[in-house]
Amino acid sequence: MKKIILSIIILFSLNFHATSHVQHYGDFNYLEYELFRNNKSIGYHKYDFLRDEDNLSVVSEVSFKITKLGVDLYKYYASSEENYQKGVFKSYYSKTKQNKKDRYVNISVDADDKNLIIDGSSFKGKANKEFIVGTWWNHDIVKAKAQISGISGRIIEQTVTYMGKEEIKVGDKIYKTLHFNFKSSDETLPDSKKLNTDIWYEENSFLWVKAGFEKTGYWEYRLKTYK
Repeated sequence: MKKIILSIIILFSLNFHATSHVQHYGDFNYLEYELFRNNKSIGYHKYDFLRDEDNLSVVSEVSFKITKLGVDLYKYYASSEENYQKGVFKSYYSKTKQNKKDRYVNISVDADDKNLIIDGSSFKGKANKEFIVGTWWNHDIVKAKAQISGISGRIIEQTVTYMGKEEIKVGDKIYKTLHFNFKSSDETLPDSKKLNTDIWYEENSFLWVKAGFEKTGYWEYRLKTYK
């Protein structure tokens, strides 16, 4: 069970760029993904895009549980909000409940040097403004040298490899996608904390279509609906 919990932390630690080109997503108001473990549906992740002139807030909610023989072995719920002004990152905060354990992160921007100020359950301090924070909806994740956990604030250096163009089927639709693989740059990390995640974005719209990795089972995010 400990390995499962660590896998979940890795799954939800991926991210988006602090100075993201969020204008690419001006046509999207809502994204919803279904979460699978070993091809069994266990929960959801939803995003609402709220706009007010030059301001954008992306409000997120994640909920899932792992059960066996009718007994809940693991329950997870998280909510977050990320804020931009004219496409520039301004703040992020989240609260997470993993069974009975509480985790959090609050991120703001230093007014002087524009670097990030992190107050999280795993890390407190400053981070380079070019680092990434949060979730996968923004394709600028592929440009970052490091990510900041959207759960706890932990900083993880990453290596991103472009795997090529692929046609994949999600639900009843076939998408033309760009496939990327994300791995931890630090090979000394224990296996339980290393990233090895595949993400697919639609080629023209940069819409996040699917993500997956294998650790104590195979986990997938699959796009369910968007508008």
